[in-house]
Amino acid sequence: MIGFCVVAPMGDAVAKLLGETQPLGPLLLFRFAVQTILLVPLVWLTGRAWRLSGRLLRLAALRTFLHIIGIGMMFSALRYLPLADAVAIAFVMPFILLILGRYVLGEEVGIRRLSACVVGFIGTLLVIQPSFAEVGWPALLPLGVAVNFAFFIMVTRQLAPHTDPIGLQAASGFMATAVLLPLLLILQPLDFGLTDFVAVQGTEAFLLFAIGALGTVGHLLMTWSLRYAPSATLAPIQYLEIPVATLIGLLIFDDLPDDLAALGIVITCAAGLYVVMRERAIARAQPKTHEPLQPIPPEV
Repeated sequence: MIGFCVVAPMGDAVAKLLGETQPLGPLLLFRFAVQTILLVPLVWLTGRAWRLSGRLLRLAALRTFLHIIGIGMMFSALRYLPLADAVAIAFVMPFILLILGRYVLGEEVGIRRLSACVVGFIGTLLVIQPSFAEVGWPALLPLGVAVNFAFFIMVTRQLAPHTDPIGLQAASGFMATAVLLPLLLILQPLDFGLTDFVAVQGTEAFLLFAIGALGTVGHLLMTWSLRYAPSATLAPIQYLEIPVATLIGLLIFDDLPDDLAALGIVITCAAGLYVVMRERAIARAQPKTHEPLQPIPPEV
């Protein structure tokens, strides 16, 4: 999980670097095409199942659509926001997931966790405020990422008991590539500015491969961590992604959150960790009837 917390912000940093020269459409295409190139041979060599049908295929298609939209919004946000701010705002997702669990899935959520959600949202607003004053509506994109990936995780929960995780990622990458490639070719003559293929120069070719490789490796690290340890144990470690993103943003982009955003990040992390710890306590008290919520952050 610590490896994931290092790899994921590195992928975001690569997306931010490429966003200065490459349109959004090709970035998304390379992100999923590299995932397909890396995972389909792995699935084939290991004999894993990745072919889906019926309800599972429909859920996988919905999951892939949500994945494309979520990553597209994150890549767009990184064009405007400091790396640490974008990652921290997206960490409002565990609170959204908790609320969806109560009002959509009918899960029991007590006043303590709901109060922590309110506090977490306040912290997120503190992070958003300086960026919103500077760049306007793009500062809200990580909120869209959080909502999107909350639904993404809900769909993934429906698929997880019936699919191999690596096979599912291979199928998702294949479906996304099969959708994005013809879509970009169709839209390119319309000159939207988001679908043009720009000539790759120098290290950009390496970075385009890296954007998919880092996303794929990050997902595999998270998958393996969840295989060997319960999510309640791993969830607090995921918040290491925020300080790692802050350090990478400082080293590569010379960006640091201002005082108000830093305060908001601390509040958001504290509220999120409280929710995680509370989930752990409930899971221990009711091990057979309650599965702790998994605050998986948006992956690149």
